[in-house]
Amino acid sequence: MLIDSPDPKKITIYTDGGCQGNPGPGGYGVVMLYNEKRKELSAGYRLTTNNRMEIMAAIAALEVLRYPCEVTIYTDSKYLSDSIMLGWAKSWRRNGWKRSNKEPAINPDLWERLLNLCETHSVKFSWVKGHAGNPENERCDELSVAASKGGDLAIDEGYEKSRK
Repeated sequence: MLIDSPDPKKITIYTDGGCQGNPGPGGYGVVMLYNEKRKELSAGYRLTTNNRMEIMAAIAALEVLRYPCEVTIYTDSKYLSDSIMLGWAKSWRRNGWKRSNKEPAINPDLWERLLNLCETHSVKFSWVKGHAGNPENERCDELSVAASKGGDLAIDEGYEKSRK
């Protein structure tokens, strides 16, 4: 449960997600920065997609915050940053998880979780070019790749349900 704080903390988060094949084994990596503190998160999944891992990285980071915070998330995923910052995901939800062309939105389970978290926190997404020498983005990539190659990978239940 989140506790309101009169002075929201300003958190900087870097995220990345990827797969070995798409779909395939995947993982995400997160670097969270607050003042002098640093926290890294990662997890791997047996079968998932790149886009699901990009969204999961943002979800995982926001879910560990105990208080409503002002958050800037740096991601190399235009899909993730544009879907939130341009309002696409909110529109999909408002339209019963349908895109403007009436096709079903992809990954509604994760978008719902992320939108709820964005309503709890003040979140801004900012796109950064991937594999361009940004040390925190590069670290997130290392974490996501290592997680996707790890043992005892989790099952991405949302992806599995979408395949049935």
